[in-house]
Amino acid sequence: MKPPPRSRQFRDRSPRKPLYVQVMTQPALHGCWSVNISETGIGLVATSLEGTDAGPREGQLFELAFSLPDSHARIQVQGEVRWRHDTAVANGGTVMAMGVIFRSFEGSNRVTLVRYLQESALQVAVAYATESQARLIRAALEGHARLGHATSSTEVQALLNRGDVAVLLVAGTDEVQALALVEQLAARRMEEVDLTGAAPPSDMAARIVYCSPAPAERLVELFNAGGIFRALGPSPEPEAIRQAVLDAGREHGVRTEQRRLALELERNLLRERALLEGSSGTPTPVGSEGLGFSSPPMKRVMEMVRVAAPHRVAVLLQGETGTGKEVLARIIHKLSGRGNVPLVVQDCGALTETLLESELFGHVKGAFTGAVADHPGLFVLADGGTIFLDEIENTTPNLQAKLLRVLEGGDVRPVGGTQVRHVDVRVVAASNRDLAQEVRAGRFRADLFYRLNSFTIDIPPLRERPEDTLSLARHFLELFNQVLKRSASGVAPEAEEALLAYTWPGNARELRNVMERAVLLSKPGEMVTRSLLPPVMLAGLRPGHGAPGGSLRTRMEQLERDLIREALEQSGGVLRRAAAALGMDPVTLGRRARRHGLWKGG
Repeated sequence: MKPPPRSRQFRDRSPRKPLYVQVMTQPALHGCWSVNISETGIGLVATSLEGTDAGPREGQLFELAFSLPDSHARIQVQGEVRWRHDTAVANGGTVMAMGVIFRSFEGSNRVTLVRYLQESALQVAVAYATESQARLIRAALEGHARLGHATSSTEVQALLNRGDVAVLLVAGTDEVQALALVEQLAARRMEEVDLTGAAPPSDMAARIVYCSPAPAERLVELFNAGGIFRALGPSPEPEAIRQAVLDAGREHGVRTEQRRLALELERNLLRERALLEGSSGTPTPVGSEGLGFSSPPMKRVMEMVRVAAPHRVAVLLQGETGTGKEVLARIIHKLSGRGNVPLVVQDCGALTETLLESELFGHVKGAFTGAVADHPGLFVLADGGTIFLDEIENTTPNLQAKLLRVLEGGDVRPVGGTQVRHVDVRVVAASNRDLAQEVRAGRFRADLFYRLNSFTIDIPPLRERPEDTLSLARHFLELFNQVLKRSASGVAPEAEEALLAYTWPGNARELRNVMERAVLLSKPGEMVTRSLLPPVMLAGLRPGHGAPGGSLRTRMEQLERDLIREALEQSGGVLRRAAAALGMDPVTLGRRARRHGLWKGG
């Protein structure tokens, strides 16, 4: 079993594909379905009648097993919960949505999964097509999609149960039969999530392209109700079929990703709200002590936050991922006098340019395929308040120009619209990279940078402010004692030593997750000890810290182990690449890696 490289542990940039198949887990989750999958992770929806205590928590590992369509190959993998969002339902149960990172695969399962993802194409189910229609559809979609044909509602359902069908093309000449199928599927989509675990989430249904006779009024009703994606009539042209199916597949993927991002974003907002307010609803003091900031650099950051907050000046927060940029944005919003209007947050690296433009500025009905109603956009929703644009370095030059117009004049024009609306929005932007370097490299507009650069706050990484490590750890321990109803009594000295020795590549966010896990695993009244910390963290201790003995030989051994471990992680576990990076002979590296327990190869 081989873990993914460290650089891909916390952000999944690999393409996701819809996949709706039942997933078996250990510990068991009731009614667990996948909603999408990539090389590095999977999205899950599960149900529970036991409330929010059931299932793995964020940062915990658990076992998953599921079958791939077509080949029915069984994938067994160990995953870690990256984020989790719980929603209460009417009967007292809970629907859990989770983003899971793959940590280690059984045997060659990773190769099997990658091959499936690389070879998979847009899956289209074709219902009730006559022979001539079937030939026309095959010609129209050749090279663009894989087709599955059905001649009965039972066969249609069998195709949809594959788990990866994105489009259902309803054809044939029998109007009654075709409409009955569409109405049956539309009724199913209107149902709530099935708590029996007998079906996947209802909002994950395939998009329907209708190519059969039907009264125009009925088609309009179905379209307005979301029952069909597009109606082409009983004798469409090949180009119309191809365009409709491709548009439907694209929209299906976008909506699936939107749903995933919305759940993840909502969960993150709840986490940060808990960080600022605590579980009792009483606001935590905004001062540096309340958030566990005791180092001189972070005290200086908090001073700058208090200076900038009351003024309408745009603020640019720069720092590594996990340093707490969104937390600071919320403090700025709270101190700005706009706290009575919700803070609106958008991750600019999570959406494509077209979708991000629509989310920020809105769109009018008919602006593009799938725009069935006017959408106001986040700037309009944030009018009178604050908008936080995270990872702004990922925006395109075209979008940067439109952002500049909003910053300079407050004018917002929706996609496809002609009317301009004026808004009063405070903009707080954040970047994981140095925007000045991005400007010099030609990847970021200089005029927008200068507009944002009027007040820049650089947030140092946690490894450069070790004074904050223990105070933040104690703050998180108190927070999760309240949130998780635990009673951890403090942090033991050997655990404090390990916390101080670790380099924290994930910064304060990683420390938060580590403390949440430790508090969750602790027994009533027990201190957080070294044994409750993640093994990966203990394996990454710096030489001479938290390791038994302090002799030169011991420290040299630890240094060698750390260098080999780091090289193997950066090379994805490929020994030959790690040897080349270290300038060593692969045989020698293999022998030393085995001695340190880092390599099991022959």
